[in-house]
Amino acid sequence: MTSKELREMGFQGFVTVANLMKSMSCVPDNKGVYAILRFSSEKPQFLKVGTGGHFKDKDPNVPVSELENNWVDDTDIMYIGKAGSLTGSTTLRSRLNQYMKFGQGNKIGHWGGRYIWQLADSKSLTVCWLPTPDQDPEDVEKNLIQDFKLAHCDYRPFANLKD
Repeated sequence: MTSKELREMGFQGFVTVANLMKSMSCVPDNKGVYAILRFSSEKPQFLKVGTGGHFKDKDPNVPVSELENNWVDDTDIMYIGKAGSLTGSTTLRSRLNQYMKFGQGNKIGHWGGRYIWQLADSKSLTVCWLPTPDQDPEDVEKNLIQDFKLAHCDYRPFANLKD
């Protein structure tokens, strides 16, 4: 799976993390899925201490060796996440707002995708999203991760810690 395929599926946005940290106005207020992308063929620099916030006194940082072990070569997809459910009220805008605030060191309960914040270039990453008004975002997220695994020898995206 590639960012080109995400575009073909209807993903929108393709906005940098730095821009989203300034304003969420471009993000739809609908449930859906989102992806974090890194457009560089160079291996990243991993930070020993990232910018992620400590939630419930839990340190979001992991050893650099763990980040290196989770790294997946030859892909620009770093993380796939979901916002909302068939019955929940979380939206792409509210979930991505939590994610960006967590990445700025705030004590926000967005534990998923935390490895992103230990990348030295995290603010230059790109975020895209797909509203899923007629589908459960959890199902769409699972399918996207499974498609990624099929294309990458059973590896999940770098910052996805579960299937």
